[in-house]
Amino acid sequence: MPQQQDSPRRSDAQRNRERILEVALVELSQCANVPLSVIARKAGVGQGTFYRNFPNRESLVLEIYRHEMQQVADSAAHLIETRAPAEALRAWMDRLAEFAMAKAGLAGAIRQVTGAPGGPAKPPHTPVTAAAELLLRAAEEAGAIRPGVTADDFLLAIAGLWQLEPRQDWRPRAARLLDLVMDGLRAGAPHG
Repeated sequence: MPQQQDSPRRSDAQRNRERILEVALVELSQCANVPLSVIARKAGVGQGTFYRNFPNRESLVLEIYRHEMQQVADSAAHLIETRAPAEALRAWMDRLAEFAMAKAGLAGAIRQVTGAPGGPAKPPHTPVTAAAELLLRAAEEAGAIRPGVTADDFLLAIAGLWQLEPRQDWRPRAARLLDLVMDGLRAGAPHG
């Protein structure tokens, strides 16, 4: 019986944490200095719940960044299971563009917490790089892209995403950029 009582609390706590992250992503993307009390209020949680999850601004900002990056990385496996390798890669590129725009919106908040002397470091891109590698290898094995493209090459090729302005209508431009990268990946593919 005790486990049944613990489960609802854990799921409520998880929902509270996810809601805080959702609201914080939106709010911090609009204003890096938004008061944490505003985020807590808009997330529908009390100050105690908020600070139990995120004891300070730094922990919140870095968790948003990690959470969003992990969401992008996790989507790669699902796409590989549900689509042809080249389609999965291209769909994942769109998801990565969404992350790039969210990250650009959060840039001010990220700079604030990681730029202070002795402050925390920005988390590495390891999950995203591993996801790119997974998708590239699947597309290469299917003969849909040229052989030998590394995740580092790929990420460098799409780095233009980070130059787009997130407050403008960035989607059409991102789609054109990613289509160009995809065309380049297909050039020289065995079955392209």
